[in-house]
Amino acid sequence: GAMEDKRNIPIIEWEHLDKRKFYVLGICMTMMIRVSVYPFTLIRTRLQVQKGKSLYNGTCDAFLKILRTEGAAGLYRGFLVNTFTLISGQCYVTTYELTRKYVARYNNNNAVKSLVAGGSASLVAQSITVPIDVVSQHLMMQRKGESMGRFKVQNPDGKRLLVFGQTKDIIVQIFKADGFRGFYRGYVASLLTYIPNSAVWWPFYHFYAEQLSSLTPKDCPHLLLQAISGPLAAATASTLTNPMDVVRARVQVEGKSSIILTFRQLLAEEGPWGLTKGLSARIISATPSTIVIVVGYETLKKLSLRPELVDSRHW
Repeated sequence: GAMEDKRNIPIIEWEHLDKRKFYVLGICMTMMIRVSVYPFTLIRTRLQVQKGKSLYNGTCDAFLKILRTEGAAGLYRGFLVNTFTLISGQCYVTTYELTRKYVARYNNNNAVKSLVAGGSASLVAQSITVPIDVVSQHLMMQRKGESMGRFKVQNPDGKRLLVFGQTKDIIVQIFKADGFRGFYRGYVASLLTYIPNSAVWWPFYHFYAEQLSSLTPKDCPHLLLQAISGPLAAATASTLTNPMDVVRARVQVEGKSSIILTFRQLLAEEGPWGLTKGLSARIISATPSTIVIVVGYETLKKLSLRPELVDSRHW
C-alpha cells in the first residue's frame, strides 16, 4: 500500500516481547486511563438509561449534577468492580495476538488477520466483561436515596457500606431475580455492540491513517498520525454502534430480555434521537483511552522488546 512505501513501520510480533514487562506496564497505563475516563462511562450509562431527559440534559449537565449531589465519589460508583474488566483487557490482547499468529498460517493478509483476531478477541473479552459490566452498571445506577435501575442497594442504617458491601448486595439481588443467567443479561447485545465496534475500528483506523499520511508532509511523526486516526476511528465506530450500545445498557440495567422490543420501545418513546443517547460521553471516554492505547501499545511494544532484540532493530 501507499503507506508502506513512505514509512517503513515495523510490526512487532508477540514473540519479540518481554511478556512480564508488557503486562505490568499495560496494567499501570490502563489504570491511569480508567481513573480519568470512568466518570464519563458512568454518565454515558445514566444518560442511556434515563427516560428522555428526565434527570440530566446532557453530558456536562450530568457531570455537574452528580458532582453537586453525590460528590466526586458519585462519579466513581462501581469503579472498583469495573477494574476487574482489566483481566478481560489482558485476555483481549492475548487472544488478538495469538489469533493473528494462527490465521497467519492460512492467510497473511493484514486486514483478514485484524478482522478475525479482533472478532475473536472481542468474544473472549465480552464473556469475561459482561457479568462485571452488569454488576458495575447496577452500581452506577444508585443515586442518593434512589436507584435508576431495577435494584436498590440496601443501606438501612445510613452508614457507608464497606467497599464491596454494595457489590455483594447487588450480586445477591441479581442472582435472586434471574439466577446465573442474570449476569449474562445483554450478552448478545454486548457482542452486537463490541464485535462490530472492534471490527469497524481497525479498517477506519488504517483508512484515516492513510488519508492523513497522504495529506501531511513526509517528516510528520508517525505517532502523531496514529494519535489522530485512533480517536477518529473510535468516534466513527462509536457513532455506528451507539444505537446498539443504548439498547445494551437498557437491557442490562432494566433487566429486559428482548433486544428487538427494547429497540422498538426506545424508538417509540424517544424517536431516532434516542439512539444517540450518551454518544458524546461515549466519545469523550473513548478518546483519551484510544490515544493512549494506540500510542501506548506501540511504545509499550518497543519498551517491552526483549533486551537482546533492541539493538538488533534500528528504530
